[in-house]
Amino acid sequence: MADIDAQIEELTRGVVDFHVRKELEERLREGRPLRVKVGFDPTRPDLHLGHTVVLSKMRQFQDLGHEVIFLVGDFTASIGDPTGKSATRPVPTREEIEEGARTYAAQAYSVLDPAKTSIRYNTEWLGSMRFDDVIRLAGRYTLARMMERDDFKKRYAENRSISLHELLYPLAQGYDSVVLEADVELGGTDQLFNLLVGRELMREHGLRPQIVMTTPLLEGLSAREEGGRIVGDKMSKSLDNYVGVAEAPEEQLGKLMSISDALMWRYYELLSRVPVAEIENRRAACASGAMNPKQAKMSLAKEIVARFHDDAAADAAEAKWEAQFARREIPEDMPEVTLTIEGEGVWLPKALAEAGVLKSSSDGRRRLQQGGLQVDGDKVTDPKAQLAPGKTYVIKAGKRAWVRLTVQAG
Repeated sequence: MADIDAQIEELTRGVVDFHVRKELEERLREGRPLRVKVGFDPTRPDLHLGHTVVLSKMRQFQDLGHEVIFLVGDFTASIGDPTGKSATRPVPTREEIEEGARTYAAQAYSVLDPAKTSIRYNTEWLGSMRFDDVIRLAGRYTLARMMERDDFKKRYAENRSISLHELLYPLAQGYDSVVLEADVELGGTDQLFNLLVGRELMREHGLRPQIVMTTPLLEGLSAREEGGRIVGDKMSKSLDNYVGVAEAPEEQLGKLMSISDALMWRYYELLSRVPVAEIENRRAACASGAMNPKQAKMSLAKEIVARFHDDAAADAAEAKWEAQFARREIPEDMPEVTLTIEGEGVWLPKALAEAGVLKSSSDGRRRLQQGGLQVDGDKVTDPKAQLAPGKTYVIKAGKRAWVRLTVQAG
């Protein structure tokens, strides 16, 4: 294992919260691999780039000889993490949780070293607890401390509901650390409260409390710069502002090329493995006009695509993007859909929803109002625009959404 000071410098780079450095130094001096725990609730079937920020920190621990536990929260997902929520969040079905659990671990190996990763599922211990076990666990933490949590405090002050099961979530997550006897727990900055509950519960169970380290939250694709800072929701599948690690190369590259120039540097900071000095050189070159920001963005996008696929896939995705967007060419492999209708025509947003191109008619209406729909190369502005039967239309419904839609009479 590396020199202690060198390890700490590497492991704390980019870390936001750190509890407590002295404890980390003491455990590193023991000369044994640390048990590093990170939990992921499989509420969706795919990991995205936001998850890879903490996954990359896990990989740093692995590379320094420590043991990483990738904890799939298949039990805690059924409770629902209240973190950052202004209301009780919907709980996914068991089928959704099981589907997410099947895919999470495999996708995590795109960042982690499989040979140095332990996969655990917290149903293993939480699922076997009796009601009296839960009561005893709840007795180890006070309501006053729980209500110090920002989102609970705010909801209580605004007279919005807080369900009792939400109060149990931090206890369940903290109990994971007790069972696993974690030395370190990692998480995003929004998880700080839950991670500190784990420290307290470990102390209550007579264990050395875990060290807590948080990493920044990656903003989603729609985030923008305001007042010199990046603002916007964190990357989330539920907000549809994400890049999935298992998505196709052209989809990943296309989404990354859609981000603002300001957000690009945030992504460089949190996602790129390019040396910091080189990133600053690129930033300075863009500022001076020596480099086109599109070139810097493409370099970042290709780096990320190559990481989850390979260099050839990144080159092919670039060529396709250049053909489709830079030169405004119509893609050759767009999906072809036939829609059968009754009557003399079908409302354009409805047709796109029924063809599966857009999520709903309301989504189509919004895109139409924003000037985001083109039919046969012409922008559509008529809010009542219809497609007549007996024709095939080439429709662009967004930056990456194309369809060759044949409308026929029923």
